[in-house]
Amino acid sequence: MSTAIRKHGAHLAAGLPDGLDASVLDKVGNTPLVKLEALGRGLGSTIHIKLESENPGGSIKDRTALSMVRAAERSGELQPGATIVESTSGNTGIGLALIGRLTGHPVVVVTGDTISQEKLAALHSYGARVVLTDWSAPSESPENARAVAARITAGTPGAWRPMQFDNPANPAAHYETTGPEIWEQTHGLVTHFVAGIGTGGTISGNGRFLKEKVAALRPGGHLEVVGADPYGSAYSGGHPGEILVDGVGNSWPQAEWPKAFDRSIVDRFLRIPNDEVYSTVHRLLDEEGLALGPSSGLAVAAALRVARAAPHGSVVVAIAPDAGTNYLSKAFNPVWLAENGIHLARDATE
Repeated sequence: MSTAIRKHGAHLAAGLPDGLDASVLDKVGNTPLVKLEALGRGLGSTIHIKLESENPGGSIKDRTALSMVRAAERSGELQPGATIVESTSGNTGIGLALIGRLTGHPVVVVTGDTISQEKLAALHSYGARVVLTDWSAPSESPENARAVAARITAGTPGAWRPMQFDNPANPAAHYETTGPEIWEQTHGLVTHFVAGIGTGGTISGNGRFLKEKVAALRPGGHLEVVGADPYGSAYSGGHPGEILVDGVGNSWPQAEWPKAFDRSIVDRFLRIPNDEVYSTVHRLLDEEGLALGPSSGLAVAAALRVARAAPHGSVVVAIAPDAGTNYLSKAFNPVWLAENGIHLARDATE
């Protein structure tokens, strides 16, 4: 563990029983895997979702942020007290801001003007400096969020930029933690893994780990990795356009796709309409009691499609990246839904 992170919580008394000596950062990971009883009723397969909202900062990006910070501190790229600068749709910024607050690193988050008010408030509450940009700016524009982050980093002495889209510590976080957790929680029975793709770290790290375990321990077995992709994203081969699901999808040319994304890990993509994504978000709340975000609705909608067509007895695992409380002004706001042409149905896939 890195020096700054190890120091956090060092004041705790020695000799405490296991569980009582853990700091906040020790609680990143080991999230629950829950079976969808209502949505999965009548299917010959089971659907299980990994509730990443249970991380301290409220999303799967706590894992990514912690992995990147630890790696940078080990390598010396991130010095004590140095500023962290990152471009993000919100969750990675929240994770970095939480870690920075606890370890003495100021954090500057460059994000889009479409960020939800809830995420913006969370960033401010953790003490991050937030710079809003035009989220629709093309990659070659100086107003693109990554270009803005690069300028801020260059102008801040000693600053470190994680560059989550290209940082190998991003997929490594999931190869080393999330994937092993899923394998253990399913007792090695997982047959299908479903995740949305933003930076590509989640699907690449988990997919690689799970495929390797199946190849080693289930001779002749197969694990299918399915990428859930929203309308407007180029990952699944569609025409790039406006993406209405935060944190996932990509409208860049393939040559500019993230290095954290290993396309060879994905067996197939499922392109999910916005109506289906948001209808699934509301079904998760109404029928399962789970208030989750749009990227979770995307993954679960895809998992339902997979489970309906999968062989009897299949075990489908989907990643639920964050909580719905970050999207009260969007996913659960009838005005926002109407303004964006989204129509809810009890089951948009029927």
